[in-house]
Amino acid sequence: MPETSTPRRLAVIGTGKIGLAAGRLWLAAGHTVVFGSRDPASKAGQIAQYGERAGVATPREAAEAADIVMLAVPGESVDELVDEIEDALAGKIVIDATNQLAYVDGRWASALPAGLTEGRRMADRLTKSSVARAFSHIPDELLFPRGTEQALYWAMAIAADDADTRRTVSELVRDAGWTPVELGGLDDSAPLDPGGSVFHLFYSENEMRDVLAA
Repeated sequence: MPETSTPRRLAVIGTGKIGLAAGRLWLAAGHTVVFGSRDPASKAGQIAQYGERAGVATPREAAEAADIVMLAVPGESVDELVDEIEDALAGKIVIDATNQLAYVDGRWASALPAGLTEGRRMADRLTKSSVARAFSHIPDELLFPRGTEQALYWAMAIAADDADTRRTVSELVRDAGWTPVELGGLDDSAPLDPGGSVFHLFYSENEMRDVLAA
């Protein structure tokens, strides 16, 4: 597993498979992670097993305690969450790992209007935050094992409008055991959204770049 050279205080809002996997990967790399849950008491025992740098709090408390926040809740819940904690996210990097999913003709697809990416939608909601897309196109059950057992072999696509945000999130992706592939801005991020060319598929870095170029 990679070890970070820049320990950070991170918040992961959501304790489902994606949130727990990302948080555990970051803890293993040397970061401090506070998980946000609507019922922190019920998660305290589980989170305590992850070590002294792991904590659990309400979503607002978690967001307020961190400089970088991942949103890792179901797509149908994220708007309500954002309404509640938008002010606590102001001035911070927000990694949007949520998806608005639709199932069309036997395939996963984006439920958003044509031409609107998930990242742009979230950035339009969080105008005082710097939004990035990452961790949203990897199957949840494989995020942790492939980030540990095959660290830095598999690629993860990321996007953000701000270059410094892309650089920071790229570092966090690498700390999680994945190789970052930057797509550019949020309007360029459709390939990692549901139905996109890399959604729920695995590639090495060069393979992913070939797919994106095609």
